[in-house]
Amino acid sequence: MRTDIVHIGAGELTYEIRNIVNVGMKLQKLGLTVNWENIGDPIAKGEQIPLWMKEIVAAAVMENATYGYSPTKGVLATREFIAAETNSRGGAQIDPDDIIFFNGLGDAIAKVFGFLRGTARVLVPTPSYTTHSSAEAAHAGDKPLTYILDPNHHWYPDLNDLEKSVKYNPAVAGILIINPDNPTGAVYPREILEAIVDIARRYDLFVICDEVYHNIVYNGTSTPSLSEVIGDVPGIAMRGISKEMPWPGSRCGWIEVYNGDKDPMFAKYIQSILNAKMVEVCSTTLPQVIYPQVVTHPAYQEYLEERTRRYEKCSNIAHESLKDVKGILVNRPNGAFYMSVCFEEGLLNHRQTLPIENKEIRQLVESLVAAPGTSVDKRFVYYLLASTGVCVVPLSSFATELQGFRITLLERDEGQFVQIFQTIAASIAQYLKS
Repeated sequence: MRTDIVHIGAGELTYEIRNIVNVGMKLQKLGLTVNWENIGDPIAKGEQIPLWMKEIVAAAVMENATYGYSPTKGVLATREFIAAETNSRGGAQIDPDDIIFFNGLGDAIAKVFGFLRGTARVLVPTPSYTTHSSAEAAHAGDKPLTYILDPNHHWYPDLNDLEKSVKYNPAVAGILIINPDNPTGAVYPREILEAIVDIARRYDLFVICDEVYHNIVYNGTSTPSLSEVIGDVPGIAMRGISKEMPWPGSRCGWIEVYNGDKDPMFAKYIQSILNAKMVEVCSTTLPQVIYPQVVTHPAYQEYLEERTRRYEKCSNIAHESLKDVKGILVNRPNGAFYMSVCFEEGLLNHRQTLPIENKEIRQLVESLVAAPGTSVDKRFVYYLLASTGVCVVPLSSFATELQGFRITLLERDEGQFVQIFQTIAASIAQYLKS
């Protein structure tokens, strides 16, 4: 074209969680049976939505009002309900006007990062959930600025590294926290969250906290919400129904703005996000309407607890299966439904393989791993997929230099789940010896 139409940050928009599906689909066509352990979709892994929840949705579908626009910020009754829930926890107090609904947190993330000044940066964790790191990098047209999550310390943030990254990068305006964390499954204790908020206070920053997994914690851990620790620091919590109900296809999430009136520049920034939503008119009405009815239903808490108990059991099975495998670093997940595994530095190379019986599949994988720039952990992931049918995601695709993989804890068949992790353990040992 006569002028360049590509956004300066377009190259930073990557999502290997879905990209790996394209490879898996090609291998399926060649006869491979695939276990899809790459994406956090409970429905795709067989989650059964209870009848009472479907009945609430069905009743709402019969109401004419659910077919119309909602207010730009979202359905008022639902925002009132959420504000009351948040305020009951103590800490920062909000009213319904401090809540804005979006078409899923992906929409919220795009707006929150996209309407920052191009020179203003948000420090993101490494490893980091790809939607966050890609959106932040794309808005700036540069690689993401990161702080370390330490695999040698439960994947907790390295607070010294975080503060240095703030101190020596004057463009940093905000800090992103994902808690419980995706991709690691870490759950942060209060003292870590308070320390991050203290850094934000001392350097005059705002805090974003993705809390979409806030009610999915286990193994005896607990964590406060951002509202409980934010104090007088400007902050944004991101929440939604995609994982907790779960209804990922609803594309329904929201942000809660804390201390929006404490800083005029922050207030103007939040107004720009609202203005962007206003241009779209509003977010989808139906899931907003049913949210309070679902989470106050007498059966909801037990339903959520049953799912959480299952993830807890799976986290322990996964940890036991991999913790003694030589050459990897494994932390037990305590929240969300993901686990990240690191290879020890220097153990992976571009010569290692796993046996692949099907000639066509082997040729396809060999061509893929020969592509320039293929990371050594992506090579392992491709060979694991082709050799065993287990589809995971390279850890290096989560804005990190660590080499490894992320896997979900969503498989409902316990026997199958055990088999998957035994297969991974055996494959790692075999791969590192090849």
